Amino acid sequence: MTTTIAGGRAARRQTMRRIRPRRSPAKPLLLVVSAGAAGVLWLWWSNTPAIADTAGRVLAAGRITGLLAGYLMALVVLQMARVPALERRVGSDRVARWHAMSGRYTLCLVVAHVVLTMYGYALQAGLGAGGIVRQTVDSVGQLPDMGKAAIGTAVLVFIGLVSIGPVRRRIPYDLWYHVHLLTYAATFLTFWHQLSAGNEFAVEPVARTVWYALYGSVTALVVWYRVITPVRLNLRHRLRVEAVVEEAPGIVSVLMGGRKLHRMGAEAGQFFRWRFLAPGMRFSSHPYSLSAAPRPSMLRITVKAIGDHSSALRDLEPGTRVWAEGPYGALTADRRSRGKVLLVAGGVGITPMRALFETLPGAAGDLTLLYRANSTRDLALWDELAAIADERGARLMYAVNSPDGERPDISPETLRRKIPDIEVHDVFLCGPPGFARQVYDALRGAGVPARRIHHESFEM
Repeated sequence: MTTTIAGGRAARRQTMRRIRPRRSPAKPLLLVVSAGAAGVLWLWWSNTPAIADTAGRVLAAGRITGLLAGYLMALVVLQMARVPALERRVGSDRVARWHAMSGRYTLCLVVAHVVLTMYGYALQAGLGAGGIVRQTVDSVGQLPDMGKAAIGTAVLVFIGLVSIGPVRRRIPYDLWYHVHLLTYAATFLTFWHQLSAGNEFAVEPVARTVWYALYGSVTALVVWYRVITPVRLNLRHRLRVEAVVEEAPGIVSVLMGGRKLHRMGAEAGQFFRWRFLAPGMRFSSHPYSLSAAPRPSMLRITVKAIGDHSSALRDLEPGTRVWAEGPYGALTADRRSRGKVLLVAGGVGITPMRALFETLPGAAGDLTLLYRANSTRDLALWDELAAIADERGARLMYAVNSPDGERPDISPETLRRKIPDIEVHDVFLCGPPGFARQVYDALRGAGVPARRIHHESFEM
């Protein structure tokens, strides 16, 4: 059995926009971040006197690493706040990568700050390098707010260890996700000692005010977008499961009803974080893309069973309450800069591509969808895709393994042969990481500029 979602004309009207080249939003953001880092360096430099001894130089290094760590910590939390301006303009996957990179730098700076500062104090006390542990114990016990800072630092180190690739892949997603939320607690615990023990903030009231403003603004964004906004959304729209339908082996669609769902602000290509209030699933929140454009009374996701949470979706009962956070993601019609568009989907990556195939404005012949799957039995939503292609005069192709298991050839030569003018297309791409990399390389080889290959990973 398959679901059939029709009536894409209204959704297409909602996505009509003037096609225009897009400028990268990363550059102005990086300039702002760099300006903030330069301000931190200036604050340190202006409050650092001439240094004559080794202990003074070590302590100065400990101060600057601590200031930079405090600045980056605020940015790490900001990148967790789900601010729409970042999520939609930059893209959830890029923000997640920035967050991971910033977190690594922050942790390294925090460790350097602790080691250098305690070593400097040990040298001043005549304890030498071997007295770092003793000096650390004394500082934690005697200096204001250092006990909280020590706990916060330990939490940060724990989060960093859990986030290491081999460890991250071995633990359940839900456990990693909830451990990651301890970043908020670590930030709170380490914040206070920055003001009580930092020389720069003791002698510079303006700097102290700016630091309060930085952390206060980030806290307000987190509370608004991670707490208040989801509560308002769910109280207003009251989502419930309407039906669960098997689309292909191991792939199900979950249809959800609610009130005025088209006013949630979601677009084709975006995703929500879904929490189904059913036994065993209440504390699990996972990202799934919409597999059809939002309707006034219905949303739909289509999910492949690859873990405990996704496998449990097939057993959801109609009427189950749903808690959603979003919409997130920037893989939308906004990224389009050309009249012709190629959509490439691998496996369950068809879900955002199906929604875009339905809604992207275009004349007959402007849209092409290439769907990669292991076999024709795995082509989920194929009947809907065929109906959309017929209605819109679009081109629909699939690439599946041969009967002996040989993978189809997706190379620059094959793409140019199937789509002779591929270099003038925008390309939207979604699929497993290995598939996405292979297709990206083939597209570049076929002459498609990198700026017109739009890809977003939802593995967060």
